[in-house]
Amino acid sequence: MAEVLERLFSERVPVLVQGITGRAGSQHALSMRAYGTNVVAGVGSKAGDLQGIPVFADCRRAVAASGAQASVIMVPPLAVKQAVIDAIDAGVKLMVAVTEGVPIHDTLAAVRHAREHGATLVGPSTAGLAVPGKAKLGFLPEVALRPGPLGVMSKSGTLAYELCWRLTTRGVGQSLWVGVGGDPVKGTRFAELVPLFARHDDTRALLVIGEIGGTEEEDLAHALTAAQFGKPVFAVLAGTSAPEGVTMGHAGAMVSGDRGTIASKTAALRDAGVEVFDTMEALVATAAERLR
Repeated sequence: MAEVLERLFSERVPVLVQGITGRAGSQHALSMRAYGTNVVAGVGSKAGDLQGIPVFADCRRAVAASGAQASVIMVPPLAVKQAVIDAIDAGVKLMVAVTEGVPIHDTLAAVRHAREHGATLVGPSTAGLAVPGKAKLGFLPEVALRPGPLGVMSKSGTLAYELCWRLTTRGVGQSLWVGVGGDPVKGTRFAELVPLFARHDDTRALLVIGEIGGTEEEDLAHALTAAQFGKPVFAVLAGTSAPEGVTMGHAGAMVSGDRGTIASKTAALRDAGVEVFDTMEALVATAAERLR
């Protein structure tokens, strides 16, 4: 896990936005800056300026001029692989790719390049990540962000928005919120975040929002056990009534045989000491009571 991600807890890490001249890129770059994120540069179709944010034609120039250490990637699906490679080759160590619909082979190449260079890719198909009150990288809704003791990792942006908003209304905020995305291939998986949350003293508990498909939740259960995590972990899993062999919403949300089912995930998590809830209401009530 990139050192840059951990430094977000205490530092104003300089952030680059790739695709800043697009409609979404410009809108969210300004929104991130307004929230407090240290947006120092952008990469776009042509050099220029976006309300005080210098825009460069390529990553190397942007990083050399600004010292950016993290990047939010807001480019079309077929441009994501090259954007990740360009950022890494320019020296960026943390990339957050929000784009949906990235081809699996492109993601595989991007993930491989990141790992070969000691960088971390979050996403693609993620709403982003945030250290509430300090920075957000992506488009997490501010109404659901509040500083607090709960670490959050989620496949689903929408479910995470709803759960975190309900918890904030009960006085429980987040220490770090990471949307890993729902694609079958991704840069960062649940299990890889366990050491980060385990050693962060201000994270008193963990919220996991999973779903059918793949083995990510089972892998998380193994990681929690191996790390002797020791903090309360609350989980909710989407897709209890999804039919076998049908992709539901996310590209990774498909059950095949007895792997990736709600039953297999629930059993593995409960064996690791995780409290798995059938409804959001029950999870919110329990977490609020414990952490308020």
